[in-house]
Amino acid sequence: MARIVRWYGSGPLHLLVLVASFALTGYAMVRLFAVRPWEVAIWFVGAAILHDLILLPLYSLADPSALSVLRHRATDALTVPWINYLRVPAFLSGLLLLVWFPLVLRLAVPYPGDTGLSDSVYLGRWLAITGVLFAASAMAFAMRLRRLRRAGRSDKNRPAKGHGAAP
Repeated sequence: MARIVRWYGSGPLHLLVLVASFALTGYAMVRLFAVRPWEVAIWFVGAAILHDLILLPLYSLADPSALSVLRHRATDALTVPWINYLRVPAFLSGLLLLVWFPLVLRLAVPYPGDTGLSDSVYLGRWLAITGVLFAASAMAFAMRLRRLRRAGRSDKNRPAKGHGAAP
């Protein structure tokens, strides 16, 4: 086992999951290219160009912008690194919008017949999911802050070592 970890860098379960995911991806690619090879190739090239030339610069600028806008003066109070509690729901909401934007923005013509739903429900559902993601993240942040403050208070109540405290 140690030899695998030394050679691969992680455990055998990680390697197995990685190989299985590559196998599943390969199977999906074979199936997709068998049906519509040109459309799939154009989609991959378009997705790479869209990501590298448009989306990457946008979300690379979004993070430092959020840090600079929301940064405040340092205090003596206990703090928690808050930026990930903003990044995660924003990323998941953006990913959902990226995948479902034709339906959310009512741009898809053939989808209502395929899904059986009107295209008017998707915007509200996406906004509701986004709200739930940010609310859950805010609750997780509040619980982490509360736990940290409790730990800080309990540390203040303990006597310092070497100052007459019983061993």
